[in-house]
Amino acid sequence: MEILGATLRVCVDDLETAIPFYEQLAGGRAQRFERGGVQVAAIGCFLLMSGPPAELEVLRKVAATIAVTDVEETHKVLTGLGAHIVAGPIASPAGRNLIALHPDGSVYEYVDRQA
Repeated sequence: MEILGATLRVCVDDLETAIPFYEQLAGGRAQRFERGGVQVAAIGCFLLMSGPPAELEVLRKVAATIAVTDVEETHKVLTGLGAHIVAGPIASPAGRNLIALHPDGSVYEYVDRQA
């Protein structure tokens, strides 16, 4: 399993207001999509999310999104190390992903770019 980088997850009240700040901060344009009623903007290493409070409450529990080369391989490594797979692997707008609960109680999303 190779970790390629991490994305910081930021829940915001107003996506339209937040995007210009993060575009200037990261020096890039927002890539936007929607997932499960949540509006998402990916800008550099930031993943901005805005939507219904109940949905955001769940999303806030995930500490970060970690890019990996292969989610299937990551699944095997994580379970071998004692992590509990909460969801996935499944296809998402960003690639295949899974949500894992680490033995220390931390929750992370792992994503690859494979379709």
